[in-house]
Amino acid sequence: MLIRLAVFTVLLAATVGCATPVGVTRQDPRVLYRSLSQSVLSGDAPSGFTEQFLRRHGLDEAFEKDPEVVLEELHRTRTPRDHERLFALAELSFQHGRAQNKREYLLAAAVYAWAFLANRERQKELLPTADPRVRWAGDLYNVALTLGLTAPPTSTNGVEVPSNEVLLTDRSLPLPFGQLELQRRPERFVWGGYRLTRFISLIDYQVRGLRTRYRQPGLGMPLAAEVTPVDGPDADRARKRIPPRVKVPITAFVRFNDIARGLADGHVRGVIDLHSFDEATTVQSEEGIVVPLELDPSAALALGLEGAPVWDTELGGFLRAGQSVFGDGLIMMHPYRPGRIPVVLVHGTASSPARWADIVNEVQNDPALRGKVQLWLFMYNTSNPILLSASRLRAALQTVVTDLDPDGRDPALRRMVVMGHSQGGLLTRLMVTDSGDRFWANVSDVPFDSVQMSAEARELFRRAIFFEPLPCVTRVVFLATPHRGSFRVTSIVMGAVRQLVTLPLTLVRDFRDIVQRNPELARRLAGRALPTAVDNMLPGNPFVKTLSASPLAPGVPAHSIVAVQGDGPPLNLNDGVVAYRSAHLDGVESEKIVNSSHSLQSNPATILEVRRILREHIEAPPAASVKP
Repeated sequence: MLIRLAVFTVLLAATVGCATPVGVTRQDPRVLYRSLSQSVLSGDAPSGFTEQFLRRHGLDEAFEKDPEVVLEELHRTRTPRDHERLFALAELSFQHGRAQNKREYLLAAAVYAWAFLANRERQKELLPTADPRVRWAGDLYNVALTLGLTAPPTSTNGVEVPSNEVLLTDRSLPLPFGQLELQRRPERFVWGGYRLTRFISLIDYQVRGLRTRYRQPGLGMPLAAEVTPVDGPDADRARKRIPPRVKVPITAFVRFNDIARGLADGHVRGVIDLHSFDEATTVQSEEGIVVPLELDPSAALALGLEGAPVWDTELGGFLRAGQSVFGDGLIMMHPYRPGRIPVVLVHGTASSPARWADIVNEVQNDPALRGKVQLWLFMYNTSNPILLSASRLRAALQTVVTDLDPDGRDPALRRMVVMGHSQGGLLTRLMVTDSGDRFWANVSDVPFDSVQMSAEARELFRRAIFFEPLPCVTRVVFLATPHRGSFRVTSIVMGAVRQLVTLPLTLVRDFRDIVQRNPELARRLAGRALPTAVDNMLPGNPFVKTLSASPLAPGVPAHSIVAVQGDGPPLNLNDGVVAYRSAHLDGVESEKIVNSSHSLQSNPATILEVRRILREHIEAPPAASVKP
């Protein structure tokens, strides 16, 4: 018996020594941190703060059994540290609303989160940077409000399809303790000649195809807004260059007025305000505190490009050179903002403005550039003769300056940066080139004004053959530009292109008419047809030889970004389409060589160099970059 008792005592001591009733266990710090930083938004349970609150008040088991009774009791009962109650109500309402698909509890979570953030007691006692509940409360407000205002799901063939549309209308919505009255500010729903109508939630979209998803933490619902036209001549002018399928990155901010009274009497009032990304990144609270807005512009950009028709124009616009483009080809991503310098992006052959997505994403989210520049895009049919496409770019830039600033009050409009990739770089070069009669000399030694042609044809060909530097263009950037032609263009390639490409009928008709009216010109052009852009880029072609020999306008800084693949001296390398020797220009302000294929717009080194050049431009004194 004594032996058995001794053995039992030894075993008991050993057991107690291994794990006392109260003690600690070592844990991987990463696992421990995840458990400490969990909130109801990142897991199925509320944060440790809320669980602690429930246990302290003896409500943890009661909440498990009947959450709505506990929430009602907590709503009615104030506590000495009331901000703790408000945060617990926000998390628990969200948990219950999401689990039971009850919108009234999701909306209540947003209201409680707002009350927590607006609580004067909390503002006095807690430092926002020191308490994670402040950030979580902001996220709860954003997510709960988005889910609570999302349209109900629809049914298709008996299958329920979740909606992604957030309804921002004047209406009354139920809360567990009363009513929420929402009212819009109508003037904030007008944007650039359009009315913001359909609002798409971005919180459950994953972005693909962009190097970086930029998202600014703050308050508000980040959305992508669809648009419908507003009637009136002013509205027509405002949206002239904004495509109707644009997705506008906005933040919807609902301000709950007199929240303490609303919680007490059950009548909560909220005012819906909209802020477009290109206009504002912050909002001011009633107490005068500047609060950042939650922003997700990258997701809005990607959503706008998902399945967009612009992708179909790449090959279509190349094969059918007469295919119409939007307006005069110049596209704005947001309404004209006086004081911001235009940066015009010109795509290359068989390409489209969509290929600038990464550079657009990076530039518009660069703190040093946002608010200082406005990005415009030029779209054109890339098999048309390069001189014709360049004349249309020049006309579009001249027209936009006159349309937007006829009195010359905005100097930023006359500090344009034009940036072109591949063939787009040749169009860009023609914006800062004084051609004289060099291009016409390639066609005929008869003076242009002596050639017989219709008035319409004369005007068309005059614009397309004679170039002078545009005063409003004060800096240019060439990306993988074939200044001396592309080695990929061969006689076989040109033969195939001529079989496939259809040039504009009016252009072909005018060309034939000129040839018929001028026998001497017909003899000189015997056997020659209208050139396509691919003909123009054949090394040794008269056009590309003439352009490469034409000097750039003095006083206009030019930059080259040249792509090469492989190792060794750049002189022996190429990007698969353009050789370094063709892309290199003497006398430019800077040349950056990047290791990339021909499509270099998404290359990290390219993006860094573009941002550097644009920062240099906006920091330069206006007198140094604006021609007199």
